[in-house]
Amino acid sequence: MEKNQVNLELASYIGRTLREYFGKGPESVFVSNYQSTMTVYLRNFITPSESVLLTQGQEAMVLRTRDLLMKTLIPEFKAYIKILTGMEISEFYYDWGIHNKSGIFVCFGSSKESNHLNDENYEGKENIHSEITRISIQAEKEPGEIHSIRVNPRTLVVIRKEILVPIERELIRLGNSETLKLAKRNLEKRLLHNSNQFETILKTKVNDIFVDWDFNLDKSAIALILSPTS
Repeated sequence: MEKNQVNLELASYIGRTLREYFGKGPESVFVSNYQSTMTVYLRNFITPSESVLLTQGQEAMVLRTRDLLMKTLIPEFKAYIKILTGMEISEFYYDWGIHNKSGIFVCFGSSKESNHLNDENYEGKENIHSEITRISIQAEKEPGEIHSIRVNPRTLVVIRKEILVPIERELIRLGNSETLKLAKRNLEKRLLHNSNQFETILKTKVNDIFVDWDFNLDKSAIALILSPTS
């Protein structure tokens, strides 16, 4: 199958699977890949019961429920991606833009991913890294490394390595990973959304910002969804 056809088949499968598990699937699923990076952007994805919970201020409950379901879904998605593309997924990140009814999966293949990210250049890269560093320092500390890649004209992925501080490591060791992730998600997304630098640097509107962590690897993935440039 051609790459576009593979991406369409994968998008269809993900949409069907989410519908099966959640009772309602996303209105649209966009799959993109560049080198060993794959992104899956979901639009208009929220169930009637989640909408009710959100009106009652229960966003944390919605996120916890989705986290539980994703523990089952991620191995299925990884297996299907390997069957369809031959790509062995070594890292899988996800996040939700609940109030935008959106979501993203960011996947990295096992083939020398960091080298690919190092080689990727796009306009404004250094300034993006500087702004991500500034925000990281506000939230925790300066990352040991930052890499980024434009997966497509509308999707920018930034990877941070070595970002956990000692108190966070201790919380993880004590079994508080879930609470820590909820707290970090709230804090970092607020800082990311409050930055007006991304739109200035990239010269386009930022429609969505997502962030997730792999505490075992001490890594984080940030994804910016951009408006199309004319």
